[in-house]
Amino acid sequence: MRELIIAFGLFLFIEGILYALFPSKMKNMLSRLNEVSNSQLRIGGFIFSIIGFIIIWYIKR
Repeated sequence: MRELIIAFGLFLFIEGILYALFPSKMKNMLSRLNEVSNSQLRIGGFIFSIIGFIIIWYIKR
């Protein structure tokens, strides 16, 4: 459970830094998100979740 809280904190930290350093680029990126189809978002999310799982599995091994 401790590691999950640390991971969530790291996620919030990285997101916050991106918005703090590049606010206009983040707004532009979010507005472009409407142009991406749902299937592309789903495939991208699936790929990133697999990569994240592999990284976690490799480190915890």
